[in-house]
Amino acid sequence: MSTISASDVAELRKQTGAGLMDCKKALQESNGDYEGALDYLRKKGQKVAEKRADKSASEGCVVTAVDPSKTKGVVLALCCETDFVAKNEGFTDLAKRLGQLALDSNAESVEQLNALKIDGMTVAEKLVEQTGKTGEKMVVSELYQLSGDKIATYIHAGSKIGVLLAFKDGGKPGADEFFRGVAMHIAAMKPTILNYTEFDAEFVAKETESMRARIITENEDRARLGKPLKTVPQFVSRLQLTPEVMTAAEDAIKAELKAEGKPEKIWDKIVPGKIDRFVADNTLLDQERCLLNQFYVLDETKTVDAAIKAFGDQAQIVAYRRVAIG
Repeated sequence: MSTISASDVAELRKQTGAGLMDCKKALQESNGDYEGALDYLRKKGQKVAEKRADKSASEGCVVTAVDPSKTKGVVLALCCETDFVAKNEGFTDLAKRLGQLALDSNAESVEQLNALKIDGMTVAEKLVEQTGKTGEKMVVSELYQLSGDKIATYIHAGSKIGVLLAFKDGGKPGADEFFRGVAMHIAAMKPTILNYTEFDAEFVAKETESMRARIITENEDRARLGKPLKTVPQFVSRLQLTPEVMTAAEDAIKAELKAEGKPEKIWDKIVPGKIDRFVADNTLLDQERCLLNQFYVLDETKTVDAAIKAFGDQAQIVAYRRVAIG
C-alpha cells in the first residue's frame, strides 16, 4: 500500500470539502489514487443520500439572482434537514452558485437545474456529494424564473422567504424601490394569485360556506368573552359582487338611512363609504389570497392595486413568485 501523506489528504480535502478522516480513508481505500479517492467519496455520498432519502428537508435558504439588465431573474430554495447546516457559509454559497447557474443557463425548473453541470458533475450529483459531507439530505425544492420589463426581488430576514416580481414601471422614477416594497408585501402576506378574476366560481362558492361557518364559530367565542362580533359576510369575493348584488346593497343602505331619519340630501356623502365597507366585508377571500386585492402593508388605507395606480398610471405587476421554507 502506498504511503498517504498529510499533504495528499489536505489537497483532497481542499478540493472536495469532505472531512479530514473521510479524505484519509478515501486515499487509503484507493491506494493513494486521487481519482479513486474522489470516486470513493462520491459513493459514500450516495450511500448517505440513500439513507437520508425519506428524511424531511424543512430547513435551508432561499436565494434570488437577476441578470445585469434586471429583466430576468430566478428564485430558488436549497433545503437541508437542520438550521445548523442551513446557516453554514458553504451551504449558502452553494445556494447562490446554483441560483446564478440557473439564471445563466435559463433553467426554468428543478429538473432542468439538476441536469446542469457544476464542478465537473451534475447538480444532482453535487447535492449527493454534499449530502455525503454534511450527513443531511440536500435538495433544491423549488425554482422559478421570470422575465419582464423590470425585475424586483426581496429576501426576508433569515433567508427563509424570497420573492421574485416582474413589473412595468410606466417610465416612473423610483419604481425599483416601490416594487421592492410590493415584493416585501408578498413575502409578508402570502398571496396565492394575482387577482380575484383567476378564481373558479365553484371554488369561491365552497370557500363562502367555509368562511361563513368559520366566522360564525369565532363569533360564538367572542360573544362568550364579551368581544365585538365580526360581520358574517354574504359573499367572500368580488367575483360574486355582480351589478345586481351591488344595486341591491346600495338600495339596502339607502333604506337603512331613511329608517334612521337621515336627510336624503346628505346620502351622497354617506353611501360611498358604506358601499366601500360592504365590499370590504364581502371580499375576505380576495383579501386573503389575491395580491392586488389585499390591503398594502406599507399603506393600509389602500389595496395593493390602488397603491400601484397611485404610484403611476402605467405601472403594473406582470407576475410574481414567492418561495418559502418551513
